Amino acid sequence: MTRLDNISKAFEPAEAEARMYADWLEKGYFHAVPDPDKKPFCIVMPPPNITGQLHMGHALDNTLQDILTRFKRMQGYSALWLPGTDHAAIATEAKLVEAMKKDGITKTDIGRDKFLERAWEWRAQYGTRIVEQQKRLGASCDWDRERFTMDDGLSDAVTEVFIRYYQQDLIYRGERIINWCPHCLTSISEAEVDYEEQEGSFWHLRYPLADGSGELILATTRPETLLGDTAVAVHPEDERYMHLIGKTVILPLVGKEIPIIADTYVEKDFGTGVVKITPAHDPNDFEVGLRHHLPVVCVMTDDAHMNENAGIYQGMDRYAARKQIITDLTEQGLLIKTEPHRHNVGTCYRCRTTVEPRVSLQWFVKMKPLAEPAIAAVRQGETKFIPERFDKTYFNWMENIRDWCISRQLWWGHRIPAYYCASCGEMIVSAVTPDTCTKCGGHDLKQDEDTLDTWFSSALWPFSTLGWPDRTDELDYWYPTSVLVTAYDIIFFWVARMIFSGIACMGKPPFEYVLIHGIMRDALGKKMSKSMGNGIDPLVLVDRYGADALRYALVTGNAPGNDQRFQEEKIEAGRNFTNKIWNAMRFVLMNCEDDLSFADVDRNRFTIEDKWILSRLNTVISEVTANLERFEFGVAIGKIYSFLWEEYCDWYIEIAKARLYDSASPTRLEAQYVLNSVLAKSMQLLHPFMPFLTEEIFSFLVMDRRPASIMVSDWPMADTSDEYPAQEQQMILIMDAVRAIRNIRVNMGVAPSRKASIILVTDDISVASMFMEGKPFLERLASVSDLEVRNDKANIPSTAVAAVFGGGELYIPLEDLIDISKELERLSKEQENLKNELDRVEAKLSNQEFVGKAPAKVIDAEREKRTRYLEMHKNIQERMKLLQ
Repeated sequence: MTRLDNISKAFEPAEAEARMYADWLEKGYFHAVPDPDKKPFCIVMPPPNITGQLHMGHALDNTLQDILTRFKRMQGYSALWLPGTDHAAIATEAKLVEAMKKDGITKTDIGRDKFLERAWEWRAQYGTRIVEQQKRLGASCDWDRERFTMDDGLSDAVTEVFIRYYQQDLIYRGERIINWCPHCLTSISEAEVDYEEQEGSFWHLRYPLADGSGELILATTRPETLLGDTAVAVHPEDERYMHLIGKTVILPLVGKEIPIIADTYVEKDFGTGVVKITPAHDPNDFEVGLRHHLPVVCVMTDDAHMNENAGIYQGMDRYAARKQIITDLTEQGLLIKTEPHRHNVGTCYRCRTTVEPRVSLQWFVKMKPLAEPAIAAVRQGETKFIPERFDKTYFNWMENIRDWCISRQLWWGHRIPAYYCASCGEMIVSAVTPDTCTKCGGHDLKQDEDTLDTWFSSALWPFSTLGWPDRTDELDYWYPTSVLVTAYDIIFFWVARMIFSGIACMGKPPFEYVLIHGIMRDALGKKMSKSMGNGIDPLVLVDRYGADALRYALVTGNAPGNDQRFQEEKIEAGRNFTNKIWNAMRFVLMNCEDDLSFADVDRNRFTIEDKWILSRLNTVISEVTANLERFEFGVAIGKIYSFLWEEYCDWYIEIAKARLYDSASPTRLEAQYVLNSVLAKSMQLLHPFMPFLTEEIFSFLVMDRRPASIMVSDWPMADTSDEYPAQEQQMILIMDAVRAIRNIRVNMGVAPSRKASIILVTDDISVASMFMEGKPFLERLASVSDLEVRNDKANIPSTAVAAVFGGGELYIPLEDLIDISKELERLSKEQENLKNELDRVEAKLSNQEFVGKAPAKVIDAEREKRTRYLEMHKNIQERMKLLQ
């Protein structure tokens, strides 16, 4: 039995990935423990929603985190990648309500307790689906430490923070203007509102003065809200209206009088300088209303239908009411004109429904006291954004932050730990359910119905998952964590909230670096999404190409912060790379005896090519390590790819063949050693990117001391004993010369079997010496029969073709290799044939009837032919010019 008997001819991802991942899990390679003898490294996974399925964004995010974790693990860190999932309150509840609707059941039919039983059952059935999908990608998370945002421990942390904030006067309950989703039937925070441009209108309306002396004209984009107007406002210094301040106007369609007030919120130069004030349905109007003690009149229900305050429009949908109101205003002569207007409209980030600003009794977090230290932490470099430009997004949001509405009108989630006494109305905030009112001694206490915003619990993720509020060994060892990897679209959703929460609860920001990556786009640059039909299931690609090929495609060309286009050709390139390395491994082992030992390897017998490849590997080790430390994943994989494909496979293996095939070669053992050693270290460099392939190859290579797994092997380190700058320079010159000779042979049509005589012209003695020493390479790799070195161009044959390279000039006399007159004759005929073909194509494309009637594909094919023929014609002309 030989080494190759148990090795398949091609890497088989489907079988290998499942086998290796199970082995890694069984041996506990992903598990990390606090170790005082090691440096800590920790990444907390952005927890995917339990409603989610793996998409390309997850695949990219997980791949980058896995690369860093595997890299640091091999560097000797106690590397923890902590996984988990998010309960995703709005999304999960929406799915449950939708499923119940099909059965004819509503939440109120079954009550809160039964609904929550269904939610936990749903989570048990579907909530871990995405976890299993992550494993298919090779995620080396510590699954023993997997957390869920509604675990008992994490729920305790949520309650603890709520009570702390409340006791510190950072949480309050009050009536404020909030964003309301009429579809999800809950409040949402400002960060959960997506603004998108929509076509709308400006309706210019008349508001008659109550004393009959005239009218005020103003414009609105939401005429249905005029039913809730409680004032109109002008600027106090606007001379046009100063005499009207304090008077009243008649509210159109309603008929009641409302005051004309003065407020600096109004822009004198915008429109007519008059605005309607609707405190219940606009955040700016709400603030104006507070300053002027205006009544708040809400005219809509929770589901955006008009309520009892809307009079004859009660029961109508908001848009139907808008249409009818416009009709009625027109009939009463109160609509002056309508202008088209494109403006930003807030939509719910979950369901895309247009949100309604409305006054509501909710719970809020005071943000200014929390935001200030969080801003300082980033300014002072305690937390650094990669790329740095994203700190501007962070600062912009944090410096203009409003109080955070944290209550949600949902049942699935962390219920607010506030209790109300039915007897006296006293409110008690408590971690445990009280049985007695602290004010009146009553026992009829009812818990607040609302739950907390999902992001409230997610904001605690970096420390709650490590055991907080308990002071655990894990918390002491791994907090602050090392890196957060996430997309730029949730900087304010999640990143900012984690930073201020970490500082508030732990006294330190939760991570040193925030690595921001872009989003995945399709080949045309459009954002991938199911609704657009351009989403791609990563697992389909894994089944087709293997996880390593997908990971390669996701990282190739990746740069922090930049969006990237996904092209399946990249995965095909990844699969080809896999095949290239696998075949290289098979070739190496094919030329290694079963009982091979490297105990007798003598470094003094290393040849030029051995020293060159070892020196090049040494450089690649240094550069790739530095690239990974700087999060330059795309650059790092590019260097590994180039080294393995071009230098190791295409050059070193080819050069080493002569020694391998010669059993009597005095340096055959050294060639075998270098082939195995360089490939093994290259696999270690490549392992964080392509874990399955590298583990398999590493396990087959010949080593005198083999680690149990590549995962627990030491990351390669540059070694000064492997620095051979002179041999590197020599090989660069020789490879340049080989390429030049090969190009000339191809361009001149020289048969591969014909040997070429080469004349090197150089006045550099060292270059001449290098070439004479490297003559065997030229013989094997460029079919060179003879090498002559000169320091001038005297007496070089006129038929010799020249090539300039870094060390001088090369000349190849062609008269001994080809019959120049016959070759010119052949090229002339080929040129004539091509001209005929070009004339035929040009005639077709200039024929208007053909262009007008032929299918587009046919026309495109003819144009491609023309381009190809022109290129061929140009090449023939160049070859003829050289020969002449």
